[in-house]
This record gives sequence, structure tokens and C-alpha cells, in this order.
Amino acid sequence: MQELRLHLDSRKRITLSKLLPDLPISSVKAHLEGNKIVLEPMVEIPAEEAWLYREPESLKAVKKGLSQPGEHDLGSFEQFINDDV
Repeated sequence: MQELRLHLDSRKRITLSKLLPDLPISSVKAHLEGNKIVLEPMVEIPAEEAWLYREPESLKAVKKGLSQPGEHDLGSFEQFINDDV
């Protein structure tokens, strides 16, 4: 567990950027556990993609497809080579 001592600035704010994972964090969920403040980084999902997370079988199929290596024969691109450049 990474631990840093964070200091308040003059307006009683702290910077959390050193603690955040390298993800597109859009918000932070905060809650209290006893006398501790727990912050949970959150990532938003576009509304048009949210259905996928409500359909476990569809999500499983997408994950399986993404894990498989691509096997596409795109043919030759030789016709696009310009020797005059």
C-alpha cells in the first residue's frame, strides 16, 4: 500500500494526483470509515455503452473477442506506394 503525507494548502485543499492510477479518472467517490476519509477513483461510462455492463453474457463475449489475436489478411498495399515521392 502506497502511503504519502499530503499537506493542506492555504485554502485547506490537498492534491491527490500522486495517488491516482494512470486511468481517465473523471470523479472520486468519498465515504467515511470511522474517522478515516476513503476516496475511490471513478471512471464514467458513456450512456450508449452502459447496456453492455448490464448484460453479463454480452460483456463476456466482448471480453473474449478482445482477448483473441486478430487474424485478418489485408492483402497487399503495393498499389498505394508512390515511387515519385
